[in-house]
This record gives sequence, structure tokens and C-alpha cells, in this order.
Amino acid sequence: MRKALKPRIVIRLLIAAIVLFGAIRWFSGSDPVIYASSVSASQLLSYKDEGDKLPYAKLMTDNKVDPSAEQALLPIAINANEFAAADPKAMLEKTNDADGPALNWNNAEGWVEWTFDVAAAGWYELQLDYKPLPGGNTAVIRGIQIDGKFPFAESEHLEFQRIWKDAKYPYDKNDIGMQIRPQQTELVGWTTKAVADFSISSTPLLYRLESGKHTLRLVGEREPVALRNLTFQPPKPTKSYAEYASSFPPETPEESWYATVEAENFQRKSSLAIQTDHWSEPYISPDPKGRITYNVLGGARWRLPGEWVEWKISVPNDGWYEIDLKNFQNYRNGFRAYRTIEIDGETPFSELYHFGLDYHKEFLITTIADADGKPYRFYLKKGDHAIRMTADSSELQPVNLALKETLEQLAAFDRHIRLITGNYSVKAFDANMDSTRTWDMAKFDPDVDKKMQGFIDNLRNIQDYINGLNKKDSDLSEAIKVSVGMLEKLKNDVNNIPNKIDDFATIQSKIGTWMSTLTQQPLLFDFIVVRTPGTKTGLKEPTPLSRIPYSLVDFGRSFYMDYDNRKSNEKEAITIWIQRGRDYADLLRELVDQEFTPKTGIQVNINLMPNPNQLVLGNAAGDVPDIALGIGEATPADFAMRNAVEDLSKYPGFDEVKNRFIPGASRSLDYNGGTYGLPEVENFQVLFYRTDIFERLKLKVPDTWDDVFNILPTLQENGMTMNYPKADFSTMFFENGAEVYSPEGLKANLASNEGLKAFQRWTDLYRKYNLPIDIPAFFQHFRDGDIPIGVADFSTYVQLQVAAPEITGHWAIAPLPGIKQPDGKVARWSPQSLSAAMIMKKSEKKDQAWEFLKWWTSGEAQAQYAKDIESFYGIEFRWNTANVDAMKSLSWPAEDLKAIREQARWAKNMPYVPGYYFLSREMEFAWNRTVFDGMPAEESLEKAQISLQREMNRRQKDFGIDPKDNLGIRQIQQPYEWEESKP
Repeated sequence: MRKALKPRIVIRLLIAAIVLFGAIRWFSGSDPVIYASSVSASQLLSYKDEGDKLPYAKLMTDNKVDPSAEQALLPIAINANEFAAADPKAMLEKTNDADGPALNWNNAEGWVEWTFDVAAAGWYELQLDYKPLPGGNTAVIRGIQIDGKFPFAESEHLEFQRIWKDAKYPYDKNDIGMQIRPQQTELVGWTTKAVADFSISSTPLLYRLESGKHTLRLVGEREPVALRNLTFQPPKPTKSYAEYASSFPPETPEESWYATVEAENFQRKSSLAIQTDHWSEPYISPDPKGRITYNVLGGARWRLPGEWVEWKISVPNDGWYEIDLKNFQNYRNGFRAYRTIEIDGETPFSELYHFGLDYHKEFLITTIADADGKPYRFYLKKGDHAIRMTADSSELQPVNLALKETLEQLAAFDRHIRLITGNYSVKAFDANMDSTRTWDMAKFDPDVDKKMQGFIDNLRNIQDYINGLNKKDSDLSEAIKVSVGMLEKLKNDVNNIPNKIDDFATIQSKIGTWMSTLTQQPLLFDFIVVRTPGTKTGLKEPTPLSRIPYSLVDFGRSFYMDYDNRKSNEKEAITIWIQRGRDYADLLRELVDQEFTPKTGIQVNINLMPNPNQLVLGNAAGDVPDIALGIGEATPADFAMRNAVEDLSKYPGFDEVKNRFIPGASRSLDYNGGTYGLPEVENFQVLFYRTDIFERLKLKVPDTWDDVFNILPTLQENGMTMNYPKADFSTMFFENGAEVYSPEGLKANLASNEGLKAFQRWTDLYRKYNLPIDIPAFFQHFRDGDIPIGVADFSTYVQLQVAAPEITGHWAIAPLPGIKQPDGKVARWSPQSLSAAMIMKKSEKKDQAWEFLKWWTSGEAQAQYAKDIESFYGIEFRWNTANVDAMKSLSWPAEDLKAIREQARWAKNMPYVPGYYFLSREMEFAWNRTVFDGMPAEESLEKAQISLQREMNRRQKDFGIDPKDNLGIRQIQQPYEWEESKP
């Protein structure tokens, strides 16, 4: 009989296997190919620009500016208070306080203009003394015009940043040693800054001024600001490293010395989005030892061009020093991450503009060095110094512009082929396309071969340039390579292009997906090292081998460490179940610890609720939370019908709380005279349209449905159409003055005169006006341009902001088309779906739960949460709060906010009554009968009403509702009027 292996031998064998597996996984694969590019930025930007605003990169390509040649230019100073003209919309106020005279621009509207004289023609930087005024948490944005025009496209939107820091460092800890992320403090004061945009240039932007009189105009876009002085001055030349090194005393032998600065111990930063994070691995500093410890900075939270962080470093003597960065750069496969580095407010030498850190899979200690790996040395005086790093994507701007131009050309060619073939890439039109037909493309387009070769050449040049920048292959480069392969197949058989037309959309989608991250520069830092040249610090980097004992120790801690930070307060704490992702729950927990619990003394347990059925099952079993958050808007009424949720209208202060929300939206939370939930976030539907296509076709944005029907023929003649969500009957009903239930909520009212009119128009969209019935991805068709207008919701807005960079600036939103009323107003009534919060009937802590809901739905809490969630995780996590005052804190573009607020005025959500779930089903059946089967609208709608009423009667009987009862559906007759009120 074989003896059992000893436990010690088993463990050794297991460790050996893990090490072997890790080594094979880590070291397998061939060495990467090192690429060099023969394509210059000028070649990428050699395309003909047909827009009215030239991109800055093309402007500088056409005008080679040598800063040293401009040094004879004299500064031109402008006093902000001495403006020549201003738009009445701009709320201007001249002030004179301890800081001296200034011009307060107390809103973000209108414009202000100054006149000035230029003695000598040349290229000038524009330097501003500015101070962001209270009012928001985002950067100030202004457009800059010279003589009534934007000199280049990017001058239309320029940022002037606010400055922030952590409220305290070191960070506080909770009862079990977990660090608590601190609040952010704005450093309010004057900043002197030359106008810059690190997505297009590492150096300040230049404006060409001829001799003579000129006007400077600032155009408001976002956030209030105070201005003191505006100065045009010659650009500052920057030394090369060789010139820098020769301008200081020669290096002498130094004693070995080094110091580290933790990345999280920063002095200042330019954005709330830049945040610390917790990281656990060997040699991380400081080691968390099983606890949440905020020991790294940045990553995906420090990725946008222009965002900077500043640290304080100290050196013991005058002399030369080297700088190491412990960084993690594993975010974009194959791409470098760029930072422009400044010391004491200046970039010491030109090589530190867009300094690139190579892609790598682990935390590495990287020395700031030249391309050959030779460290750069910095001459520092004894004492403290400020080192600033700014995310910089300017090296990628030629790629960005060239890709956008190529994708626009592909989209135009796509539309051109669709016009020829009649294939509009929408399922409703598929039947019109004969897939067996053969084509002679040269007959329809003699230049088809030339155009295809042009696309291929452009994409190959872009791929070559990208590989040359990164010195290796990348995901975007591979996407371009695959796209080139598809185009080559099409070029080899151009007559097959009509049958493969969807390949163009595939290429645009494939490349566009990577373009959305092209200008992002995520980079994670652990610490910075300053040392005398040649000093060996002994600091270590993680390896696959070092991870094994570290992981085993971490695993061992889980058996004895206490992770329940609520144990001592479990009986006193209110319990919340939240139906959202963990990121949302974690951030809420932090905000509760920082704000709610210290102010009220009420402890809170927060638990995730992955499945909404947990609430139903828990209620049946008697195991329910005190509060449920993130629930669907039908849930409060559903639970109210079963007497399982609290009527909030009976609680003190309810009248003040309900005024925080738009009445038409919150009516979906009412039932039988009570209110059983409070809104948290609110969706919206608006009209999306492609401004570039509308301008080309000379179309106006429709204000009413009659306007829509007037533009549809022009769109369809050009192979385009419009999107309207087939399932959205509510908007048509409400806009036509129809309600689906009688005022007492017991009768179906579908077949009223107004309802019939609405149903007729709804079905006519598809029968008479031939709108596409099934559009799997409106986002993609909108992006491609074959559906340049459509009704869509908040998720589409975020998706376009995040994932469609190639059409940035070429789309906008407007309120929904409505129906003109006798008084001239356009009614735009439409549902705006909610997620809600409610208090459970079986809660034993209802008063404490109400205190929480009052705090949670307040303007202050909602604004803080909205700011934090977007700052930490990006715009894709935007918290579209239902609180009307907190909504103003979101960083919407001014024109978008205007459209959203106008549509929000007309919010009218569907009420929920017993049997409501049959409504959508019966309306879909009625639509099918009329559109597909040709049943008259009136007959089809009558059938839907009868079936809905039957189910309503059945459910009313189940709930003991008498036919004479009145559920009291709130009637919304007038749109909401916005007021400037306090949170």
C-alpha cells in the first residue's frame, strides 16, 4: 500500500506548480518587434480640410513657428475691467477687494469683448489671471475669438481649471482600520495661466496677430469666473536637455541619498476626477496588510489631457538629482502614456514635453530618461520644489484628426453606395434589396478603385505612424490592420461592394471603438523617488514569484481579521438594500460615513440587492430592509397595493421634500392618495440630430411633428431616415392630451377621441411615413450617419459622449417634437422613467429611515454624490439626479442643459394601477394588428381597451377595490416651471 504524501510535501509541490505555471505564462511568447515610422505628422494632416474652423494641429503644420524668432515681440496687457462691449446675458460685476480690481462674470452666458493694439505682427500666447467663482465643481470653459472669429477649432472650448486637494492627509481610519477617502477641498485663489490644451499641444496655444487694432472676445460656456488681466505675450522658448545641462555647474561626486514621496501625498490637483485608490501586491507602498489603504493615485481616474497633479519634493543640497517613477501602465495595450513634466512651474527642457512611459504589465520603477535609457539629471537648489505632471495626448492628435477624416470619408462613401443601391441598412428596408443582383460599380462610380485605394493608403499611414510612436504593435493598430484587409478584399472585387456594404459600418465601429480611448492617458503611480545620481535605493518591484508568499499571507489574514465594521452597531443601524452595482454602493457608504452618520448619529448598513425578487421574497418571509434604493418606478405602487410599503406623505417635512422633484415625473410613485417612493435618478428622452448632415441638407431641427413630416422626404431621398422607439406609445398619447386611465384609476381610457388620434399617429409613423420598425442599435446608425435624427434616451447621450469621438461636435440634442396648442405653445409631454427609494412597512426604524431619505434626496447630498461618482468613474457613470436643484451641479454643456431642462418641464410619467402590466402588452398587440395586419386603428384600439379593462377588473377584485372607489390619479395639466431655489 502506497504511503500518503506528507502535508509539507504537498504544499511544496503546489507552490512549485504555481511558480512554474506563472513563469510559463509570464515569459512565454516571442520578443516584441520594435517599430519605426517613415510617416510624419505633416503627411497625416495633408488632407484638405473643408470645415470653417481649422484644427490647431493643421494650423501649426501650415505655419512653422519658432518661439525664439518671436522674442522681440512686446507684451500686450489688457485690463479685464476695461471691456469695450458685452452681451446683456453676461452677468458682469466690477469689484475691488483685497486682491485688487477684477471683473466678476457671475454666470456662463453671453460674451465679453476688449479692444487692443498690436505694434508688431507675430505669434502670441494669451495669458489670463483668473479665479473660478463658486457655483460648480468643474473647470471654467470659455471660447476665445479674435476679431469675431475662432482662429482654430479648439479655441471654441478652452478650460480654465479649478484646483483641489484632499481635505486631510494622512487619511482617517474607521473602527477596524480601513482608511476613509477624504473629502475634496477647493483651493480658491487667483491663477495665472497661458491658454493651453494638452490634447493638441504640450506648449501654450499661439494666436496670430497682425499689427493694428484688434478685438478679443471671451464666449461663455460653463461656470462663473473672475478675470483680472489678459496679456498677449511672446512664446517662451524651451531649452534642449543638452542646453539645460550645460547651463548649470558640472556634476561633482555626491553622497548616496534618496527620498520617496507617496503618490497619494500630493499638494494640488486640477480635477476632482483624479483620485487615490487602494492596491494590494508585493512591495506596494504602504503595504495595506489586508486593510483598505489608499496607497496609489490615478490610473483610469487620471486619464484626460490637461489633468495634472503636483507634489512637493525636497533635496538636502544644491546639486544634480535623478527622478524615478514607480508606475503601472497596463491600460491600453501597446500604447505609451504621456506626461508633460514641470518643476517649479516650468518644463526644464523640451524632452519633458509629452514624456512617454512604455506599456508594461506590472508596477515598474521607471527612471526619467532619454530614448537610450540614459537618465536625465535635474539641477535642484537645496529645499522644497514642486513637481507637476500633466496628462498629455498631443502626440496623438495627428492620429486623431487623420482617423476622423478617414472615417468621415468612409461614412460618406457608405451613404453614396446606399443611394446607388437603395440599401439603407435598416431591417424595414431589407426587402427592397436584391442580394443576387450583379453590379457594374465603374458605371455608377468611375472613381471607385481610386477611392478604395485612398482609404487603404490613409489607414496604412495611420497604422505606421502609431506603431512608430509606440515602438510596438497596439490594439488600435491591429484594428486598423483588420480594416485594411477588409477594404483590400472589397477593392479586389469592387462589384461586390453593394453586397458587402455593411463592412463599412463594421470598419467605422471597429476603429471608432478604439478612437474613444485614443486621447486618454491613464497612468497609476505608487511613489516618486528623488536621488543623487547612481544611488541604489533597494526599492523593489513585484514579480510573479513574489506574489505567491504575499497572496498566502493575505489569504491567511482572512481567517482572523475582522472585516465587519458594523458589528457593534448592528442593532441600532438602519439597513438599506440597494439595487445597483458595487461601485455605487461603496460610494454611498463613504458619503454616509462622511456626512449622514456624523450629523444625525444614525448608523447605516448598506447591502447589495442583485435581484429585485429578493425584496419580494424577503417581504413574504418577513426579512426586509428598512429602505430599498435603486428600485424600478413601478415597485412602490406595486408594494402599496399589497400594503407592504410606507406612505411617505404622512411623514413630517414631506411637503418640502416633494417639491424637490418635477411633479409629472414623481406621480408614478403615487397610489390611492398616498406617495410611496421618492425619485433618485431620472431618465429622459430627447431628440438627437447630426448637425453636420442637417447643415449639408439645409434642414431645420423639427419643433413639432408636422416639422418632422416635412423633413422626412428630404432625408429619405438621400437614403436616410429617422428613429422613433416603436414601444413608446406614451409620448404620443400624452402629447395629444390623452390619458390611458380614467381620473379615478379604475377604467381603461385608451379609445377616447384623443387616444384614437394618438394611436393613429403612432402607427402612421411606420405605415404612412415608413420609419424603420426595428433598429437594433440606433447609436451605431446615428454614428454612421444613415439615421441622422432620432428619439433616444439618457444612455444614448452618454454613449455618444464616451464612444463616438469621431462625431464630436457634429451632433446635438433638442427637446422632443411636440404638438402646437391653440395658445401657440408646443406640448412635449413624455415619460421620464425613474429609479426610486422607499421605506418598507415592516421596518422597525421608520423614523430613522425617513431621516435618511430626507438627507439622501436633498440637493446637497445628491449634488455631492453626482459629483463624486462621475469624478471617480467618468461620465459613463453620470448620476442623472431627479432633484431639480442638484441637477444644475452636473457638468452639462450649456446648450444640452437647455434642451434637457425644456424637455424635463414636460415630464408626465405613467401612473400605476391594479392590472397596469397589461397596458404595454395590449398596446403592442394593437400596434401589430394595425401595422402588420391592416386592422383599422379604432377597432384595434377597442380590442386593447377591452382586454386591459378585463385584467384591471380582475386585479381590483383581488385587492378588494370597490367600483365606487377613487384611486385619485394626479392630473398634470401644466408644464413645470423652473425656479432658482436652494437645495
